[in-house]
Amino acid sequence: MAWLQKRPQVSDPVNYYSVGLNKVVLIVGLGNPGKEYELTRHNIGFLCVDEFVLKSEEMSQWIEKKDLKCLISSGQLGDSRVHIIKPSTYMNNSGQSVELVARFYNIHPDNVIVVHDELDIDFGQIRVRKGGTSAGHNGIKSISKAIGQDYYRIRIGIGPKVPVNIDSQDFVLGRFTSKEKAQLVNLKKEVVSIISEHIFGGNLEHETRTFLV
Repeated sequence: MAWLQKRPQVSDPVNYYSVGLNKVVLIVGLGNPGKEYELTRHNIGFLCVDEFVLKSEEMSQWIEKKDLKCLISSGQLGDSRVHIIKPSTYMNNSGQSVELVARFYNIHPDNVIVVHDELDIDFGQIRVRKGGTSAGHNGIKSISKAIGQDYYRIRIGIGPKVPVNIDSQDFVLGRFTSKEKAQLVNLKKEVVSIISEHIFGGNLEHETRTFLV
């Protein structure tokens, strides 16, 4: 499993999963579908969940689920049934897919982690928290409208804007600089570690991590 480290399991509250002591975890990577958006800052969520699936032998290949409006990979990791999705809607409608998948698999927001870009955080930092406002992120705004705000977020810094007067939408839809690209391996490795900690160790703590070397 490469970077995935097994840790003690923590059972979920009752009534959310009916088989044994297992829990069901939903990992959501945010981005826009289509080759024109690959390797753009706004698609960092897609990049990170792709890495998790690649590094975990237990996760299935991506399967398109049109009825759930996403690409999905599923697997059993320890005592957790894990579903990882990339919404096939555009960013602004990400909540449609998250709501459909969470309802279909009966997943409580406590076991939902959303991986996304954050313009207000500098590149090189990753912040983990539960709940909070959207901070202007349309994907987060859509998800919070669909399932409420009580889910975990792995917020990956892509700021500050350069040049400062560039339109925010143009910046987030732009591609990483060559210097940033050189750090993407470390970035993805850190995010994979954070996701693994939630799956194998329980709830995530609010914290800030750095990955620059």
